[in-house]
Amino acid sequence: MRLAFPRIVLASLAAFGLAGHQARAAESRPNIVLIMSDDMGFSDLGCYGGEIETPNLDALAGKGVRFTQFYNTARCCPTRASLLTGLYPHQAGIGHMTNDRGFDGYRGVLNRQSVTIAEALRPAGYRTYMCGKWHVTRFMGPDGDRATWPLGRGFEKFYGTIAGAGNYFDPGTLTRQDRPITIANDPEYKPESYYYTDALSDNAVKYIGEHQAESPDKPFFLYLAYTAAHWPMQAPEAAIARYKGRFDAGFEVGRAARIEKMKAMGLIPPGTELSPGTETWADVKDKAWEARCKEVYAAMITTMDAGIGRIVAELKAKGQYDNTVILFLQDNGACAETTGRIKEAEPAPANLRPLRPDELQPKTAPPMQTRDGRWIRTGPGVMPGPADTYLAYGRDWANVSNTPFREYKHWTHEGGISTPLIAHWPAGIKPERAGQFERQPGHLIDIMATCVDLSGATYPAEFGGQAIKPREGVSLRPAFAGESLNRPQPIFWEHESNRAVRDGRWKLVAKAGEPWELYDIDADRAEMHDLASAQPERVKAMAAQWDAYAARANVLPLGAWREKEGAQTAGSPASRFTLHQGDHLPAPRAPGLVGHAFTVEAKFRTAEGKTEGVIVAQGGTAAGFTLFVQGDRPRFLLRSGDGVARAVGPKLTPGEHTAVARVDADGSVTLAIDGGPAAGPAKGSLLARMPKDGLEVGSDENGAVGPYESPFPFTGKVESVVIEVVK
Repeated sequence: MRLAFPRIVLASLAAFGLAGHQARAAESRPNIVLIMSDDMGFSDLGCYGGEIETPNLDALAGKGVRFTQFYNTARCCPTRASLLTGLYPHQAGIGHMTNDRGFDGYRGVLNRQSVTIAEALRPAGYRTYMCGKWHVTRFMGPDGDRATWPLGRGFEKFYGTIAGAGNYFDPGTLTRQDRPITIANDPEYKPESYYYTDALSDNAVKYIGEHQAESPDKPFFLYLAYTAAHWPMQAPEAAIARYKGRFDAGFEVGRAARIEKMKAMGLIPPGTELSPGTETWADVKDKAWEARCKEVYAAMITTMDAGIGRIVAELKAKGQYDNTVILFLQDNGACAETTGRIKEAEPAPANLRPLRPDELQPKTAPPMQTRDGRWIRTGPGVMPGPADTYLAYGRDWANVSNTPFREYKHWTHEGGISTPLIAHWPAGIKPERAGQFERQPGHLIDIMATCVDLSGATYPAEFGGQAIKPREGVSLRPAFAGESLNRPQPIFWEHESNRAVRDGRWKLVAKAGEPWELYDIDADRAEMHDLASAQPERVKAMAAQWDAYAARANVLPLGAWREKEGAQTAGSPASRFTLHQGDHLPAPRAPGLVGHAFTVEAKFRTAEGKTEGVIVAQGGTAAGFTLFVQGDRPRFLLRSGDGVARAVGPKLTPGEHTAVARVDADGSVTLAIDGGPAAGPAKGSLLARMPKDGLEVGSDENGAVGPYESPFPFTGKVESVVIEVVK
């Protein structure tokens, strides 16, 4: 059983005259269902060469058109910005992720010089709905700016998450309309068991049913942004079981089978080479663990596909199938990140307990707990899948997912930016085009132009009193009929200083800080033969095209995604800080700790009974330090990059205490209490970047640095905190 909604909104369709409505649908503007998956590779779908079971997407591809050279932007946030606005991501304000780097191309939130597809289509009479991952605002918390959330950007209904990744069994930032909710207190959706991918599919089905009851004579636009198959690798056990043993042959066998299937179906030219592989299966020490990672990944995709099948079935049941355009694509190439695979989870806090029904899931990544009070497990050998695990599937399987291409998510080589695009529209794609490949290059910027074209909407020159930037793409509608797109200019990329330009069959591409490479994509899709030295004039001309794009599209200065953040949050140049309970220093006034040893001396009082909480903390889940009491013992923790160093002092008695925590020049951490022997040293590393969350005394109000639930206020009394930075 899947659906778990009140039946109130799904009744009495017969009153609308289903047969007559179907007849009228062919004459009306189409509904548009835009579906995007997360962190999948080019060849994962069955209809693009993969072995993973995707029968519903395969069926859509078999009756629609498959684009063989469609592109995203290599990363989730920029892709969503570009997809929604029809602009290059920097033009929409999200050239990197959801942080304000201090330049207009890197503000971390959709700007008001852009409009979303929903904002463009609503004036044309379309209803607008969204389910899934938003991730185009830096204001993600429960008190975040609602004007930057989906309802503030043109959508009438929303169910999903404002942030990116999270636990599939209890997602953080879960929201209905513009109200943060939990899986336990949502009045509209109460399944027997919760799984986020199914929840998105079910709510999409719900919106389609409600639309038929509320607005039968209006078309609708539905944007469905799955998080599958982004880490963590989690899925219902029954879905995982169907893949048991299917990947025991390993990486090389999987890649070889995929490229042969891709050639046989005509997806890639017969002469396409296979890019270099990664680790060999023979060298894998824990094959059962690696195979399990891929089994869960496959289960996540198949579960998503089943949900898409339910959406198609609902469209058919409501007489909307024939005149609904369904577009499916992916936000970036396969993900080689090692999240959860390298380090074991931090120890569980002593005060671990289940979350209350109205208590929001405070975390989207470890250290964190499940809603029923279990501590999340990570590290080598932890078998992924259940709610209390949090792991990625790793670089080797990502290499399989991206067959036959080079590189991964983050890079602008083909493995980072190539996506399937399935276009399905029975009333608008001629039967003779069914199942055909479309080999013209396309890009996310084309989706807005396509939606405007199909809907009869007008892309505005002004919206909400703001001048709107001209859209960049071309409508894909001619390609549905096998006609030329007549693209007037090349396609461009920049992400993390990786950059590329595609002009016809030619692609110029470079990694950050490295020289341009030139490839003839028609002959060499896997980018195996660099022609830059043989064609210097072409390189020069295409590089000039890229330079002109970068100058006009808010890309420059190159590297702003990283460098300006450091300049903005360099912190105070002072060497000594004297603080008291309740003090808060925003990042620009907080101690400048990057690359420096420092000492924290705190005087505090503990009371009779249990005393716990944060004495002082600076930073958050990415970087920083915290001095806190937990389980009646003082603890000092330094977080830098992926590493955590900690020192734990002796059990405290009621009364006055002095704690001296040190981070030495080699990054080692010690903690001394009341002049006694220092605990440690624990090996760590100096902070490589400035914490953005600022400093608090007596609590940790922002992202929690340590293994506790923010704000974790100190239940004793902080008399003073002195921080000295060795400059």
